[in-house]
Amino acid sequence: MHGSDHGLSRRAFVRSAVAIGGASALAACLQREETEDVPQASLSPDELPERQHAWNDFLATDDHGNVEPPEHHLLLGLEYVGDGPADAEGERERIEAALRTLERAYERGNDGLAFTLGYGPRYVDRFETDLPETVDLPDPEALAPIEDPRLDEYDALVHLASDYGHVTLSAEEALTGELEELNGIAVEDSFDGIFDVADRRTGFIGRGLPAKNQSGVGGIPDSEPVPEDAPLFMGFKSGFRKTQASEDRVTIPDGPFAGGTTIHLSKIQLHLHQWYEQDSRDQRVAKMFSPTHAEEGLVDGAGHNLGDSSGIADIPGSAAEDARNPGTVGHAQKAARAREDGEPIILRRDFDSTDDGRAAVHFLSLQRSIADFVKTRRAMTGRDLTEGSVGSRTNNGILQYISVRNRANYLVPPRGRRALPEPNPT
Repeated sequence: MHGSDHGLSRRAFVRSAVAIGGASALAACLQREETEDVPQASLSPDELPERQHAWNDFLATDDHGNVEPPEHHLLLGLEYVGDGPADAEGERERIEAALRTLERAYERGNDGLAFTLGYGPRYVDRFETDLPETVDLPDPEALAPIEDPRLDEYDALVHLASDYGHVTLSAEEALTGELEELNGIAVEDSFDGIFDVADRRTGFIGRGLPAKNQSGVGGIPDSEPVPEDAPLFMGFKSGFRKTQASEDRVTIPDGPFAGGTTIHLSKIQLHLHQWYEQDSRDQRVAKMFSPTHAEEGLVDGAGHNLGDSSGIADIPGSAAEDARNPGTVGHAQKAARAREDGEPIILRRDFDSTDDGRAAVHFLSLQRSIADFVKTRRAMTGRDLTEGSVGSRTNNGILQYISVRNRANYLVPPRGRRALPEPNPT
């Protein structure tokens, strides 16, 4: 899947097909991708980890131990079709059978499929009981004065990820009742008649993919400036091992949903004309990482030379000092202030998108509680730093280049409770 120009052209085609969706897009992907190399599961569903979000041990890593996420991503916002509490007779069994079909059809990981199913506050509100105190799942809200997002109200969210576009499309078709066989495995059941797909978002991440998908996309200059080695539209690598929370750190430790986690999902629109046409490379490095990174030339290209860490912990001074002099503070600097005991508290699984013909990021993070995400987001906003020479947005990290369009929160139960869970099961 990696390497040649021909392969990258094929990836751009597959990305477009995944964004379109449906049977015709799936057929096109099957013609362009290698289907015989997609393995069926080597583990039975009962042998898989109880954590839905336990992906890292199954995903590829680079030479520095950084997890390499799957290239293609598909998000399905689901609405429950019934009235009142979920789980009419047999629905829970049908949901579980549909999910186990996916787990039998594909090996877990990049070359197969990784997925999660989560539930939003709207789903919980269908019941008379509340979530236990061990689960923090508030309604989404705007988190800064500069944003006015749409607050999503879907009952559930499915996140599908694979290096193969046809795998995510096939899984979608199976879940919605459009396939009888999935990678040689009979489809036992589907979400049909239980959930409707109310929203569909797609995206990609990986070295070279943004550059190959930037042409004619809104929010990016016509000069097509995204570097060839960049895994994301803003031109730099992210997801360094030492800047990511562990899966243990983001796991709910106690209560009936122990082994689960929470998702915060934001859709963020990018505005990169000034980023690439007016800002110099040193300015971009300073705003993404820190002024010290720019002054000392610490970042080569997209930053793959940094190894397993952004290096923020090793630079002298602080975000507050840089905000005063030289008057610029980096995005990574600000976000690092939300660490606890020196460790990050959220695990990012975000990816770029060209949905609606505009450059965007689907920012998907996992955390033990939504409060952990809120803490990190407020540190990244840096309102406490704007009283000095840094304006509310200008030179304040990457704030002036992004607009939050959607926000949503979800509970991802452990696998044993993933099928239409009651809010406070005994």
